Amino acid sequence: MAGIYLHIPFCRKACNYCNFHFSTGLRGKNDFLKALLKEIELTPFFEGNPGIETIYFGGGTPSLLERFELSSIVDALFSKFNIPPGAEVTLEANPDDVNHEILEDWLSLGVNRLSLGVQSFYDEDLVWMNRAHNREQAIHSIRLIKDAGFSNFSADLIYGMPTLNDEHWKKNVDMMVELGVPHLSCYALTVESRTALSKMILTKQVKDVDPGQQAEQFLMLIQWLRSAGYEHYEISNFAKPGMRSKHNSAYWRGIWYYGFGPSAHSFSGNERKWNVANNALYQQSLLQEIIPTETEEISTEQQLNEYVMVSLRTSSGIDLHHVEKKFGNSEKIRIRETGQKYIVPGKLIEENGFLRLTDDGKLFADGIAADMFK
Repeated sequence: MAGIYLHIPFCRKACNYCNFHFSTGLRGKNDFLKALLKEIELTPFFEGNPGIETIYFGGGTPSLLERFELSSIVDALFSKFNIPPGAEVTLEANPDDVNHEILEDWLSLGVNRLSLGVQSFYDEDLVWMNRAHNREQAIHSIRLIKDAGFSNFSADLIYGMPTLNDEHWKKNVDMMVELGVPHLSCYALTVESRTALSKMILTKQVKDVDPGQQAEQFLMLIQWLRSAGYEHYEISNFAKPGMRSKHNSAYWRGIWYYGFGPSAHSFSGNERKWNVANNALYQQSLLQEIIPTETEEISTEQQLNEYVMVSLRTSSGIDLHHVEKKFGNSEKIRIRETGQKYIVPGKLIEENGFLRLTDDGKLFADGIAADMFK
C-alpha cells in the first residue's frame, strides 16, 4: 500500500512561526488547481502500482478550498488510483473555516478525518502567533466537528511560547481533553530562519523561546495526557486507543507515498522526489506537461540514518532485528553498543529487541539519534 500527500499552498494570513511553502494571495488558486490536476494525471505509478491506504490534504490551508475545487481533486485521485473503501482521508482545517455546511461537504466528498490548527485557547497567544482565529472559534469549531459526525479528528497545540505560562498550558491541554478530542499533535515552538518570528526576535520585538520552559512543558504534557488515557505514540503525537494517524504512522514505517503540489515530496523506497517550492514555476512547468521535480537516490547509509531518526521518535523504538535484517549484523551491534551509554542515565531502555526512549530521553531524541548515525 502507499499514501498520497497534497500540498495546498494558500493561507489567509502568515503565521509568524511558519516556514512552510504558502502564499496569502488567493487569486492564483484556479491556475494552481489546473496544475495540480495535470500533475496527478502525468505522475507515473510506483512499481507494482500499490493501492492507496491514506490521503492527506496539507498546506497551507486546505480548508480554503471551495467544494467544487476539492471535489475535482478527489475525483482525479479516485479516477487514477486504486483507493479502497475506508481509506483514511485527512484534511487540515483552520477553526475560522469550519461551519455546518462545509463539514457536510467534506463528509460527502469522502473526507473522514480532520486535523484542526487550534494552537492555543488563549487569544493573547493567537495574536502573538498571528493566527486568523480566536478562542471562541476554536472551541466552537471542535463542537461543530463532533456534531457533524466526525469521530476521527485531531487538533494541534503549540507550547514553549514566551506568552504561555504553565497554568495556561495546563488549561489548554485540559480543554482538549474536556472537548473529547481523540488525537492531539503538540509541538514545541521552533524559531525557523527567514520567518517573521525569527526577525522579531533578532530585532528584540519579542522574547526568544526558553528551552528550559519548553522541556518542562513537554514533560508535563506527557504526564497529563497519559493520565487522561492517551497513548504517546510519537514524540509530538498523542491518541486515544485506536485513533492514531494512519497517514503519519505510514511515514514513520517507511511506507511509499506520492506528493502532489509545490514543495511536496514523494518517496518510493530508494528514491525521493520533491517539487519546486514556487507556485508560479510549478504552474508554468505543468502547463508544458512537465512535472517540476528533483530526484535523489537514497543510499543505504541514508536509509539507515533515517530509520534510526524516525523510529526512535515512536513508542515502538528501534527494532534491532529489523536493523540486522536490512542493514547487517554489524550495524545492529554498533547501534546497540552506542545505545548502552544512554541506558545507564535513564534516557533509553532496551526491551525485547527494541531500543526505546524514556520520557526524559525524549528531550534528547535528536542528539541520541545523531549519535547512532552511521
